[in-house]
Amino acid sequence: MSEQKDLEYAVLGGGCFWCVEAIYQLVDGVESIVSGYAGGHDPAPNYRSVCTGLTGHAEVIRVGFDPSKISYKNILEIFWEAHDPTTRNKQGNDEGPQYRSIILYENQSQKEIAEASRTEADPKFASPIVTEIVALEKFFPGENYHQNYFRLNPGQPYCHYVIRPKIEKFLKKKTH
Repeated sequence: MSEQKDLEYAVLGGGCFWCVEAIYQLVDGVESIVSGYAGGHDPAPNYRSVCTGLTGHAEVIRVGFDPSKISYKNILEIFWEAHDPTTRNKQGNDEGPQYRSIILYENQSQKEIAEASRTEADPKFASPIVTEIVALEKFFPGENYHQNYFRLNPGQPYCHYVIRPKIEKFLKKKTH
């Protein structure tokens, strides 16, 4: 994946950034992904501080996508399938505000598309969607060892037992 000047960006949080990153790496039209932090008040977040749940930041990914190949709306359709947007501050065993479901929009168009997408996705779930939709103030890239995590650490237990099943579920839906 390479950076291009004509990319659009989506900033999304759906639990652990490693999980969401691994899903979007499989999507045609996604050209770059950076794991990081957003949505909080700490001016210099890092993994250790965000893990305390006190910074206000969520673990997020910044997805650079080619709008001629995939739309922001399609990016969000994948987001709803990539995690459980009905659990507040929790994804699986990961708990805390840093794991909340969140869409951080960069402009009014993204806000409107995100809100419409949430409304459209809501009936597909047994419980109401609790995903926050808020303006992106600043995205903070995560530490280098968080980037491309699943691909670089496939044998790590979290990758094997948590991320791999999510990927398999996504691929199964994608082929149907």
